[in-house]
Amino acid sequence: MKALRRWWPLLPILLILAGAYALGLQEELSWARLAQRQSELLADVAARPVAMAAGFVGLYAAAVAVSFPGAVVLTVSSGLLFGPFLGAALTVAGATLGSVMIFLAARGALAPMLARQVGSRLDWFRDGLGRNAFSYILACRLIPVIPFWLVNLAPALLGARLAPFALATFLGIIPASLVFASLGAGVGGVLAAGGRPDLAVILTAPVLLPLLGLAALALLPVAWKARRGSV
Repeated sequence: MKALRRWWPLLPILLILAGAYALGLQEELSWARLAQRQSELLADVAARPVAMAAGFVGLYAAAVAVSFPGAVVLTVSSGLLFGPFLGAALTVAGATLGSVMIFLAARGALAPMLARQVGSRLDWFRDGLGRNAFSYILACRLIPVIPFWLVNLAPALLGARLAPFALATFLGIIPASLVFASLGAGVGGVLAAGGRPDLAVILTAPVLLPLLGLAALALLPVAWKARRGSV
C-alpha cells in the first residue's frame, strides 16, 4: 500500500499523456496544422480572449508535464495568437505550472527509488543543490541548449525544494519565451506561405550571448560562497 501511494502522483501524468495521444495532439501541435488553423484560432481569441488564454495555459502546462513533443510550436503560437508580451506571459505561466506538476510527481514517485539505487554516491551533489538550488536551476533554465525536461526531473530526483525550483523556473524561462513569442508575432505570413519559423534564432550570438551572460550571473552566488568557504 505504501508503494502504491508513492506512485500515485504519476497517474495524472500518465493519463494526460494517454489522452493526448488518443486525441491526436501530436498531429495538432505541428507547423502545418497551425498554418491551416491560424485564421480560425485568431477568430476564437478575438471572440473569447479569456477562455482561449486560460485554455492555452492549461494546454501548455499539460504538454510540459508529460514532456510532449511540440511545446515549441505552442510557444511560437502564443505570439501569433496573443501578441509577444501576453503570449510570453501565458507561456511562462503554463510552463511553470507544468514543470511544477512533473517535479512533484517525480519527487514523490521516482526520487526514493533513485536514492536506494545510488545510496550515498550523490550526496555531495545533493548537498550542493540543496544549498544553491535556485542559482543552479536558474542558470540551467537560461541556457537554451539544456533540455527542458531534464531540468524538470533532475532537481526533483536530487532532492531540491519546490519553492526555489518554481521561482527559478518562472524567472529563467522569461527571456527565451519572449524571444519565441516575438518570433511568433510575425510568423503568420511565413506559415501561410508554407514556411516554418527559424527557431535557430535562439542560438544566434545576439540572443545566446546575453542568455549565457545571465546564466553566469546566476552562478555568481555559488562562486562567492565557494570562495568564502575556501578562505
